[in-house]
Amino acid sequence: MSSLLDVSQLATQFDPSLGTIDDALQVKRRLSDLRGCFHDTEAFERELARGNPLIYTVAAVEPAAGDGDLHYGLGVIYPGLIGDEYFLTKGHLHTWRVAAELYIGLAGEGVMLLEDEATGKTRLVPLQPNGTVYVPGHTAHRTVNTGNVPLTYLGVYPARAGHDYGALAERNFRSVVIQRDGKPHLIARN
Repeated sequence: MSSLLDVSQLATQFDPSLGTIDDALQVKRRLSDLRGCFHDTEAFERELARGNPLIYTVAAVEPAAGDGDLHYGLGVIYPGLIGDEYFLTKGHLHTWRVAAELYIGLAGEGVMLLEDEATGKTRLVPLQPNGTVYVPGHTAHRTVNTGNVPLTYLGVYPARAGHDYGALAERNFRSVVIQRDGKPHLIARN
């Protein structure tokens, strides 16, 4: 099926500073879209009362959906805190649970919060420029900006992977990443 794709699907240009990819839809997530994600609900409500800042964007390229096809997205998470917790993505599991994903750091400093779906074991893995993070199947994952500039990255995943946000909306991650003494720390969610 890949040989039937036109050139615009085979080669794209992206702008990591804007978080855009030629002709790709860019999804924008504002603070109000992340209700329930942050552990300090009072800090969330205070910040939301001051405005509804843009937290992150993702532009995705999904050229085909065959068994061997890949999709990819360009993500940008802006710097900031809600209480003591860094700006973050909603996080997700893959609908096709065995699907892995590869994140490639382009700019900024961040971490990936990885949680094994079966055991609940949580790991914090650095996501930095010129580095990668491999997310195994059956692993919930959330990207967190721990720096002072936008965190930009590419995510590459099987076309069949899908995104299951619902499972985490019901129970959330068991751990959160907070700023303590100017550095990221992993703590249990209250």
